[in-house]
Amino acid sequence: MKRIHVNLSVADLEKSIGFYSALFDADPSVQKDDYAKWMLDDPRVNFAISTHGSQDGFDHLGIQVEDEKELNEVYSRLKNAGGPIIDEAATTCCYAESEKSWIFDPEGVAWETFLTLGESPVYGTDQIISAGTDSACCVPQKTNPQSDQSSCC
Repeated sequence: MKRIHVNLSVADLEKSIGFYSALFDADPSVQKDDYAKWMLDDPRVNFAISTHGSQDGFDHLGIQVEDEKELNEVYSRLKNAGGPIIDEAATTCCYAESEKSWIFDPEGVAWETFLTLGESPVYGTDQIISAGTDSACCVPQKTNPQSDQSSCC
């Protein structure tokens, strides 16, 4: 069964953990010095907050799958949605080892599709794909084919 993923960048992690723990009536399933995640079943969502975004607030959305079959199904949907797909493949991000790809909707909202394969002791080793510069688990830069400008996170 697939799960929606929401990621927010926050300025005060402890204050945000308190707020979302009360809102969800649950403690985070993962909590680090710079990151927290709730794996909720009602509503079925992987909700994460971290201090790693380039600006506070909404960072990206995603669809988390439970197995390779669902991952292939969602990848097929990405192809049908149109636009360039950024295939990140095996990567470390958000204290997890994952297989993932990215796509941007027509308004520029980043959508991540991923299968979590296991835990990681580090936040991430992702790079901003189109720029090739180091970044900790950042949404890849969207390159607008009609301009030389791009944006990240």
